[in-house]
This record gives sequence, structure tokens and C-alpha cells, in this order.
Amino acid sequence: MNRLSFDVPDYKKVRVIIDTDAACEADDPFAIVHALLSPKLIVKGILAEHFNGKGTVQRSFDEIITILNAINLEIPVFMGEEFPLDYSQPFGQNVKSVSAASDFIINEALKNDEKPLFVLCQGAITNVAAAIMKAPDITKKMTIIWIGTHGLQTSAPFREFNAGNDIAGANFVLSSGADIWLVPSDVYCTITVGLAELQKKVLPCGKIGKHLFEQMVDYNNSEFASWTQGESWSLGDSPAIAIAINPGCGKFIVHNAPFVNGDTSSSFYSELPKIRIYTQIDSRYILEDFFAKLELCCLEKKCL
Repeated sequence: MNRLSFDVPDYKKVRVIIDTDAACEADDPFAIVHALLSPKLIVKGILAEHFNGKGTVQRSFDEIITILNAINLEIPVFMGEEFPLDYSQPFGQNVKSVSAASDFIINEALKNDEKPLFVLCQGAITNVAAAIMKAPDITKKMTIIWIGTHGLQTSAPFREFNAGNDIAGANFVLSSGADIWLVPSDVYCTITVGLAELQKKVLPCGKIGKHLFEQMVDYNNSEFASWTQGESWSLGDSPAIAIAINPGCGKFIVHNAPFVNGDTSSSFYSELPKIRIYTQIDSRYILEDFFAKLELCCLEKKCL
């Protein structure tokens, strides 16, 4: 499958776990494929995340399997938490059983491996929250890159989907002291692409290109996409992948973590830990890196 004429020195490679509500919207599959085609990223596993509805974690799991079959790769896939947790229980106590996805995060974080571990979160952050609740020490052993919240905005221009699907979980993780790199809504919404460009650059690229384009068009035409502009989309989950590849592909500040309010707006309190919050991202780099890898890894437009 790999037709790239370069590799990445081993000491520069990083371990990644992808946590994704892959079936809820059309952008997650693009981010998953971007990660799988990037030689710097050692994808250890992909975790199915819920999107706050019965059966949604299974739908995410099934979409992940569809993507892997289309790209002809075998990567471990794990079912995540079915719903948001009860975060009122004591931190790190009375948590004996979590999902296979949350257990996988714990096990990978606790491995004796010199390569840093990044957990790339493209949805609600419940699986990570469950892992931290069961094993608080893992906060020192991984970096969490999360597409979510309104970041520095103290009013909510809309209900932010990822944080809104588990507000208590968001606040639990943001206050945990973990190393968090946050990509908020005003940044991830800038990864805008036209459907015509996707038809030109993605659709011709074999089975996976066909799947990516068609599931995008299908969702765009569905009743669930009434909020979209009609012939464009924001590949808002892709910055999680790009930042893991190149942390310098955007600008960030170190700031107190936001507290997510009920309407998903942010409040700030001095007692909350400092995290990295991205304020800009290089959309040209992100999109062109994905398009180039997809085309270069598609032998005669048939291998994927």
C-alpha cells in the first residue's frame, strides 16, 4: 500500500491511539485515513466513541471496520463506553470495570516504551475520562490532543458537539492535570474544503477514496446536515492528526483549561491547570498533506 518515497527516522516516530465517534458526521473518516497513511504515526489502536445515543458506539465501531477494510489494513479496534459516566464517584476509586477502549488506553500508557504516546480525540472524551478515572497515574504518561470545546470563547456561538456530548467528562479531563493540547471550535472550523475538490482529489483514489467521498455526500444530503453550507465541509477532526505529525503546524498559547458550561461556553478559573490551546492552524498543510498521501499511496487508483 505505501508508495511514499520517504520514511521517518525511528526516533521521531510516536505512538498514537485514535478515539473517534466515526459514524456521527462525515469528517472523522478523513482524519482516521490521514493517520493511517502517515509514517510518523504508529497507530496502536482505534477506539469507538459514543455520540450520546443508544447504539452510537457500535455505529462508530462499524464505521472504523469499514474504513480499515477499504484501506486493507489490520489495526486493533475497541468498543468504548456506551454513554457518559457518573463522574460523581471519587477520583480513581470504585472504578473496577471500564470498556475495552478505556482499558486499552491504560495498558498502552503504562507500557515501558520510549516513544511518546498521543491520544487523538475526535469526539466526546468519555473513553479517556474512564481511563483516567480508573488509573489516574496515566495522566503523566500520555498527551491528549482533543478536538473540542469553544476554547477561549466565553460565549457559545453554537453548542459545541464534542464537549456537549459529555460535559461532565470534558470538565473531568480538563481538570485532571493531564498534558492536553486543545483544538477549539474557532480553530477546527477553519479546515474548510469544497465537495468539488473532494470529488477531484479523493473520489478517484480507490475503495477508500470512494468511501470517503460518498459517505460525505450522503451525510451532506441527510436531514442531520441542515447546519452545513451545502457544498463545503470542515474537516474539523483532521487537526488532531496534523498536530501529532507536526506540533508546529499551528500557533498556541499556554492557558488555564476552560471549564465547560452547560451551553458549552467556557469559563476560566485560576485553579484549573494550564494546558496548550491552539489559536491558529495551517489548513493548507493539513489538507495538502492528506491529499498527497492518499494519492501517492493509491497504486493505479486501485490498491486502496
